[in-house]
Amino acid sequence: MGKRLRQQRRGKGSIHKTPSHRSLGRLSYPSYQGESLYGRILDITTSRMHNGPLMVVEYDNGDLSLTPAPFGVRVGQNISMGDTTPGNGNIMKIKDMPTGTLVFNLERVPGDGGKYVRTSGTAAQVLGREGKGIAVKLPSKKKLILNENCFATIGTIAGAGRTNKPFVRAGNKFYAMKARGLKYPKVRGKAMNAVDHPHGGSRPKQMGMGKYSTTVPRNLPPGKKVGHIAARRTGKKK
Repeated sequence: MGKRLRQQRRGKGSIHKTPSHRSLGRLSYPSYQGESLYGRILDITTSRMHNGPLMVVEYDNGDLSLTPAPFGVRVGQNISMGDTTPGNGNIMKIKDMPTGTLVFNLERVPGDGGKYVRTSGTAAQVLGREGKGIAVKLPSKKKLILNENCFATIGTIAGAGRTNKPFVRAGNKFYAMKARGLKYPKVRGKAMNAVDHPHGGSRPKQMGMGKYSTTVPRNLPPGKKVGHIAARRTGKKK
């Protein structure tokens, strides 16, 4: 009998749990009650759980918030939330932003604290009103229609040069993944023996091309449920 698949080993209680005790806290906007908030950046720090710098902001109502830091801000800088004045680091509703504004930490629904565009060096672009919502273009070029009352931070997240430095050693990559509770390295199923994985073995060697299908039904048992699970389509879009 071969070994269990990677997803079988994880099960409900994963052996690769996210080490949340290393996080500085939840990234979120302060509670907004309809009146503009004004705050000051107390500190710009880093976290092992995030790949970009974070800023700690104290607002005039006493709230503290931890959010991704935009490029160009400094400790002691004043920022606002809910105001209609654009500025680097200010948090505004997307309906009040001029067309073409670069933003990050976009809310999916009003009040959720920000869900989209939180990776270092990234930014989305406000395209303008479309129907009942506001159109936003994500870094992946995908267009979203969001509620006009969703908040976002103006600017681009700092740390854009993070991917320019190579890992060089496999050990560096291993510890970078371990800090986030991720499994590394991941062995391809195609490189395993037939007894260890449905894609393993030397016959047939070519997956796809009419010889071996990697698309499987959704109701297969866990030991066979690998590859493209109940995929509507596969391959590159033409």
